[in-house]
Amino acid sequence: MRYMVAELMFTAVKAWHENDMICILLNDNREIRFPVFLNKRLRSGSIEEVCDIEIICGGTGLHWPRLDEDLSLTGILEGRF
Repeated sequence: MRYMVAELMFTAVKAWHENDMICILLNDNREIRFPVFLNKRLRSGSIEEVCDIEIICGGTGLHWPRLDEDLSLTGILEGRF
């Protein structure tokens, strides 16, 4: 299996919604953010649905159970929302 360097080095330790942004705290204490409107399912969800974020796959992905949406950290870092 092939991995990107980012997949081996960075994991999410916390994820939350704040001011129409999805915020992710990485294990090296860096924070990344992206606007909710960049993702079709998140954009169409309610605040409660968008705020319900789970960290999955050992910290390499995010899941919104009420919206049935999953994003990988690699995809987010590459700008694929």
